[in-house]
Amino acid sequence: MRIFLIAILVFGFLSCKSRIDYLNTNLKSEKGYFQALIEIPAGTNSKIEYDKISKDFKISLRDGKERNIEFLPYPGNYGFIPSTYSNPEKGGDGDALDVMVLSSTLSSGTILEIIPIGMIMLTDAGEEDFKVIAIPAENKLRTINNENFKDFVKNYKAARDILEAWFLNYDPVENTEIQGWADERETEKEILRLYKEL
Repeated sequence: MRIFLIAILVFGFLSCKSRIDYLNTNLKSEKGYFQALIEIPAGTNSKIEYDKISKDFKISLRDGKERNIEFLPYPGNYGFIPSTYSNPEKGGDGDALDVMVLSSTLSSGTILEIIPIGMIMLTDAGEEDFKVIAIPAENKLRTINNENFKDFVKNYKAARDILEAWFLNYDPVENTEIQGWADERETEKEILRLYKEL
């Protein structure tokens, strides 16, 4: 009987551990960096999303079928910035603000400190769908070392071109258009604007 009770407690603990409310995790870390929650590891072609009801990571469905990227896999780690909300009544898509973290592969569920270096401003089916482009705050996780948009464009123009091409082509169903780019200051203002709307 004692083993059975211990097994139930361990299972319950493990179940609770995976049921974190990532959407409402702190916007910033104790060190003052913005945070990102990774849903989709770099190099993945499955569209994985955090389910706010089950508080788990699931492969997204479209018309009852699993969504897979029929283009190049994700060029960075994709997720969202916790405690943000893009209000549909103000042209947003009703989700947290998306982020692409340029680094080597990180697992789904990873929360890390980031430095936003810019933002690609897209529209999908007439809705704003902005994507923050960021690097890890931790040096050892970085593949790109510039911490601002001007240096990113100067030193990694090809990476910017790849990101534009990828976002325009990864989803053949959506009518995606690029409205432009924002630098790190405008990006931070947008993050804080969406944080205040909660």
